[in-house]
Amino acid sequence: MIFLDYKDYARYLKRLKEYLEKHDVTLLAYCLMPNHIHLLLYQKGEESIDRFVHRLHTAFTMYFNKKYERVGAVFQGRFKAKLIETDEYLLHVSRYIHINPIELLHAQGRALSTQLENYPWSSYGEYTAARSDRLSDPTTILNYFSTMPAPGKTTYKSFMEEYLGIVNADRLAEISSGNL
Repeated sequence: MIFLDYKDYARYLKRLKEYLEKHDVTLLAYCLMPNHIHLLLYQKGEESIDRFVHRLHTAFTMYFNKKYERVGAVFQGRFKAKLIETDEYLLHVSRYIHINPIELLHAQGRALSTQLENYPWSSYGEYTAARSDRLSDPTTILNYFSTMPAPGKTTYKSFMEEYLGIVNADRLAEISSGNL
């Protein structure tokens, strides 16, 4: 586990904000889960995303180890990075990141679409204006939806909810067929 309590999540986000201000990297989307992290980052300059993530995770590891009186790595191995070469893949990755809490919220018996917006450790609420605090910059993703009839935030929310409808329908089919 990476995050054992509320303060761990808050500390990671605080450090993330600090490092974003110091480095030439833009955060497009994020989601923190108890045992893993998703960051959709855009490298603006020469400094690599590798260096940014290494520094961020080193700082968090130092905090975590001191708080819990332990030693060693918090994160398993090197982080996984994927180059995004198409607009379609960029949109898919943003949606994938934002739907990550589904299983956690489902297990807690919460309504998915509303709760995704209010999940405090994800940028989805920043995309839909459910939260006013801004850590990520949703502009790049929302601009893909600005040419559509509805404003970007409304259309992105529809983009997410359409997918959630498919996921929920598939889940109901699995449950009714006993394939869970």
